[in-house]
Amino acid sequence: MAQSLARNFTIRNVLLAGILLMLAGDFMFALNDAMGKWLVTSFSVGQVVLIRSIGAFIVLGPMIANQGTARLFHMERPLLQFLRVVATTADTGLFYAAVVYLPLADVMSFYMAGPIYVAALSHLLLGEKVGWRRWLAILVGFCGVLIILKPSSAAFSLSSAFALIGSVAFAFAIILNRRLRGTSDTTLVTWQTIGTLLVGGALTIGAWRTPSALDFGAMLLLGIVSCAAHLMITRALKLAPASTLAPLHYSLLLWAVVFGLAFFGDVPSSRILVGSAIVVLAGLFIFHRQKVVETVVPPENVPKGVN
Repeated sequence: MAQSLARNFTIRNVLLAGILLMLAGDFMFALNDAMGKWLVTSFSVGQVVLIRSIGAFIVLGPMIANQGTARLFHMERPLLQFLRVVATTADTGLFYAAVVYLPLADVMSFYMAGPIYVAALSHLLLGEKVGWRRWLAILVGFCGVLIILKPSSAAFSLSSAFALIGSVAFAFAIILNRRLRGTSDTTLVTWQTIGTLLVGGALTIGAWRTPSALDFGAMLLLGIVSCAAHLMITRALKLAPASTLAPLHYSLLLWAVVFGLAFFGDVPSSRILVGSAIVVLAGLFIFHRQKVVETVVPPENVPKGVN
């Protein structure tokens, strides 16, 4: 009896640790997004992405040293690795390009549709079976995206297109993560960071503005915060079931609203709130049905701020 109680207590503590890490990681990602929006108002997207990527290596450096640099070059499926780097780089760059002109909550609303895109792409690209209930949820979720996008000639903007394409690139990256499960997190994050570093450097040509010590430090901190958030969520998924953690990740949208209002005075419109609610409910139903059908929700299905 005592052993059983001790075991249950340990399980509860581990589960609680996973939940707290997930919530902390989501908060860090939202903070990263708010910092990025603040910085791209004064510096080019390329410059922010470049220095942010350098900052990420402050966290990645010890991890690479511990793993060994040789493992970075012994990867499964090099072509898929390259495509994943392209997808994650596009996701990051387009996210920051979108928040130059759009409120955080608007951009995050597009990214909250990630699980919906993943469910549809998994059927088309991976041949995974998707039942009629999830297809219905996918269609409802797309309706939510259309409400957010408001695709009329008067309302459709380039920034909205950046957010939409970036969220689809994010979904492709998740699909590729499934195919590359044998690759360590350190290797995956290192190569995607190298990708953003190179693209950021290319975009900075002719658009460099010498930052103050405070701005340079803020851009380095941006990389540290983003990398730390990614590691927190990765660890959370090892401590608690993804099906338990997935709904918590939608707290990103709440933080986007709070930070947008507090720091930028952005008040989300009723259209954004309605569309976001539809997207979130559709995403939660997809998680629920996947849990019912497969009993376990793959960690790669959990939406994340990949910025």
